Amino acid sequence: MNVVIGLILVLATIALMEFVAYATHRWIMHGPGWFLHASHHRVRNGPFEANDLYAVFFAMPSILLLLGGAQLGWGAWAVWMGAGIAAYGAIYFGFHDVIVHRRIGIRYVPRSRYMKRIVQAHRLHHAVESRRGAVSFGFLWAKPVESLKQELAANGGVLRGPSS
Repeated sequence: MNVVIGLILVLATIALMEFVAYATHRWIMHGPGWFLHASHHRVRNGPFEANDLYAVFFAMPSILLLLGGAQLGWGAWAVWMGAGIAAYGAIYFGFHDVIVHRRIGIRYVPRSRYMKRIVQAHRLHHAVESRRGAVSFGFLWAKPVESLKQELAANGGVLRGPSS
């Protein structure tokens, strides 16, 4: 497969993963998978939380596509898509775990309007400690902050801390 086509496939997969992440977060993690995700809406004790198991689940399609494309003859498309899923996971880790939740000792202060909006949107998501009433389930895209605050208030959520 042409490298340019492969890179386009990687970028398209990253974009598609935003929809997959949104749907998974909203309807699985805040639904039947809350038993794992609840740990992420509470104060963490120690370096890990039950929610971290989702990273293992989300890595499986990437690993399967990379294996299938590289070793099982599925075709180059599978390698490029597996790489796209892995890239989304790396971006997610950098943003979510490093920048927003500061799980690694790196201090980052968002300066661009885009980064400020998605960081604040994620903090507004965490303004709710239950599985219901949360806002902003995506990762690479978020509604304007004022819109999210209105939605949170309509859901009965309470603004607290730096998110307000």
